[in-house]
Amino acid sequence: MSPRTSPRTVYRWAAVAEAITWALLLTGMFLKYVTRTTELGVQVFGMVHGVVFIAYCLATGLLWVDQRWPVSRLALGLGAAIPPFATVPFERWAERSGLLGDTWRLRTEAPTGLLEGLTAWLVRRPAQGAAVGVVAVLGLTGVALLVGPPV
Repeated sequence: MSPRTSPRTVYRWAAVAEAITWALLLTGMFLKYVTRTTELGVQVFGMVHGVVFIAYCLATGLLWVDQRWPVSRLALGLGAAIPPFATVPFERWAERSGLLGDTWRLRTEAPTGLLEGLTAWLVRRPAQGAAVGVVAVLGLTGVALLVGPPV
């Protein structure tokens, strides 16, 4: 996250990437279950989609704290990752509703509470914040792999 990267930009990229990986996974599922030609698409794109899904959920949580979203908006944002392609309409709605800022609030405002303190640290140190994000995505992906695929 460079100092010039806005919450709007981060969220747009996460929402679009999540929708694209949904399309890739659905293509893989079509090849596996309809044409019965290969399982490779599900194996590869299922993993890619899972990683991007986690990244989108973390981005949603980051914006929830930084932009002071109500819990209902957090729930809507996280829920939008479940049906295919719903992250893009949610992101567009959040944009029109003024939920996505041009700047990170906690880059300049004093944090209140533990969550805001952690978020302020992440957005005030973009390189370290991005590294923490990558480690969080990889760690949560590892946990998901241990738990196993959805039933």
